[in-house]
Amino acid sequence: MILKVIFPIRKLRFIEVKGRITGAQSITVTRNEILYSLNKPDDFILAIVEFMGDNQHRVHYLRRPFQREPDFGVTSVNYDFAELLKHAEAPR
Repeated sequence: MILKVIFPIRKLRFIEVKGRITGAQSITVTRNEILYSLNKPDDFILAIVEFMGDNQHRVHYLRRPFQREPDFGVTSVNYDFAELLKHAEAPR
């Protein structure tokens, strides 16, 4: 996880970075990452780095990526890569 401090308002952003190659089927997110995003929804960003080959990549930001916590005993969840990208935006 990356911690970013935004000045001059001194607001913290927590950025979880996941990297996948274009066309990948899924992205795995841990239970703790999901819980953290639900506890600090306005301060959490899921950053997806899409590697496209030839040393090229694209960064996508997904704000408020999760709506509910995983069931008890779940350690990680696989999310559909293409579906997440549909809801993502360029970094700002």
